[in-house]
Order: sequence, then structure tokens, then C-alpha cells
Amino acid sequence: MAKYIYEHKNWTDFTWHDKTINAVFGEVRLMQGKIIGQMNALGFSAKEEATLMALTLDVVKSSEIEGELLNYDQVRSSIARRLGINTAGLVPSSRHIEGIVEMMLDATQRHALPLTEKRLFGWHAALFPTGHSGPYEIETGKYRKDKMQVVSGAMGKEKVHYEAVKLELVKTEMDKFLSWFNNDNTLDPVLKAAIAHFWFIIIHPFDDGNGRIGRAITDMLLARAENSGERFYSMSSQILTERKQYYEVLQKVQHSSGDITEWIDWFLHCLKNAMLSTESTTQKILQKAEFWKLHEHTSINERQRLVINKLFDGFEGKLQTSKWAKITKTSTDTALRDIKDLIEKGILQQTNESGRNANYELTNLKRK
Repeated sequence: MAKYIYEHKNWTDFTWHDKTINAVFGEVRLMQGKIIGQMNALGFSAKEEATLMALTLDVVKSSEIEGELLNYDQVRSSIARRLGINTAGLVPSSRHIEGIVEMMLDATQRHALPLTEKRLFGWHAALFPTGHSGPYEIETGKYRKDKMQVVSGAMGKEKVHYEAVKLELVKTEMDKFLSWFNNDNTLDPVLKAAIAHFWFIIIHPFDDGNGRIGRAITDMLLARAENSGERFYSMSSQILTERKQYYEVLQKVQHSSGDITEWIDWFLHCLKNAMLSTESTTQKILQKAEFWKLHEHTSINERQRLVINKLFDGFEGKLQTSKWAKITKTSTDTALRDIKDLIEKGILQQTNESGRNANYELTNLKRK
């Protein structure tokens, strides 16, 4: 069995080949600047919306990587409330969701503060407010007190994918990690994010939640790289899309003797893809901002406003009168009146179907 990276002497003196990563690293830095520029041109409310969308995706997708599905609206509402963003249709969130959101916002909004053991323990306790992970009782707000293996397969046929740093070394290794995290300013924060993610996952200091905390640490350093708590793309969302490669490259590099080029290269490409997928989201937000600017003097009631925003935010299925009535909690007659009014104003148009099957969509946005 090949040695684990941490079994080598001075294992945290990581090395990598600049030549291999330089091109993608340059692209990532360029794209970060471009996205921030685009967002700053958006205006305040659209920028808030972009941040809200990215943070919500980050929380939802980071949990989904671990196989846990969170309610999108609850997460969005929790973040909006905490950031003081005034948004329609807020719903109450569970204690569990509040804890996950708390950790993510502490990492991104207070990114400049040092990362301490106390802060990490606070994050861990927030992730598991009941002291349980599923049916299992776990140590919360402290480092693990047991050996840690990542295993798959049926009982008796388990396959060990990874065995983490030995129990008695966890505290020492974490002290070293935190000291590096807070005091090493020689590295570009984007590279530091890649290294921190890998280093933390290799130590695997907690009973559970290591992946989510590792990704929060990544987001914290990416926020530092941009010197802003505003988030416009979701790394966790992209990791979920590339989950298979994520685990493959971690499994491979965990046996390296210190060279982590392959991991950094994968991480930077994943980050680049996260930013690319943001461009289409930004387009939607821009369109929406443009629409409301165009119609700032058009009389539009609250029900109409609610549905128009839903259409911009990625409405699922087709918009029919019955759906309108359901969303706005009104009668079909009122819904039809609202729709006809918007058709007359040139905001909605009917698609090809007619009669009871009539569907409606936004007319193409045209610049004035």
C-alpha cells in the first residue's frame, strides 16, 4: 500500500510545478477581475441579488456533495435575513439550516479575521446543533477522539479509500495548519485556497463535516482574494458537478510525497468553470435589472411583480392562468385580468397554444 502524504517527513512543505498551473491560474485571476467589474456595473440591488444567489447555491450544493438535500427557499431566506436583504416571500428556516448558513456567512463576510481553533469549533457546533449526524452521536465543537477512515461498500466488504492523520497528531497538525493559514502571506490567496482545502481534508480533524468546513475555508480565502464578502460564483456548486473527479484527484494526491501539482491544477480548473457558469447567471440578473429599469414608471401590481420576478429567476414548467392563481393566491379571474393587463402593456405574450392550454411568457427584452 502506498504511503499517505502525511507519513512523509515535513509533509506540509508542499511543492508544485508553476509551469503546469500558470496558464489556468492567470485565467482565473483575470476572470475574477472581469466578474467583479461586471457586478459593480450592475447597481446595488442587482448586486445584492447576485450575492444572495451565489451564497444560497454554495450552502445548498456543499451539503448536497455530502448527500444532504436542503430546502433552497429556506436557505435563501435565512441568508437574506442575516444580510438584511429585502426580498419577497421569505420563509422560516430550520435550526439546522440556520447553523449551516451561520458558518458560511462567518467565513465569507468576516473573511479578514484570523481562523482560530475556537472559530472552527464554533462552525462545527453550528453544523451539528443537536450533537448528532443523522442517527449517530458525534463529538461537536472539538477535534475527533477516534481514528478516521473514509470507507465504502457493504459490511465485511468495505473498501478503505482513505485513513486520516492519526488521532494523537490531530491537534499538533491543526495548530501547524492554523499558524500557516494566519501568518503566511507569501502566497496568492487563490493558490492558498487550493492548498488549504487539500491540507485540511488530509488532516480530517472532525468526526463529521470535514468536507463542508473545508469548502467554507476555501470560500473564506477566495473572499480574501477578491477583498470582498460579496460572492458572485459558487465553488461548491461546481465541485458537485465535478464530484467524481474531485474524489479521484484527492485519492491520487493523498499518496504523493509532497508534490500537489495535480490537485492545484484540478482546483484552478474547477474554479474557472465555476466562474464560467456564473456568466449565464449574471446575464439573467442583468436582463432583470434592465427590465425593471425599463418599466420603472409602468404601473405593475404586487402580484404581477411577484410572477415577473419568478419568470426571470428560472420558472419551472409553463406559465398558465391556474399557476398564476396558485402562486399569487388569487382566483383564476383575477389571474386572467393580471395577465391580460401585462399583455396589453407588451410585457407578456401568449405562446402558440390557446384556450385552456394557453401558456404565457415574457416578451423578448428590447433595449430602448
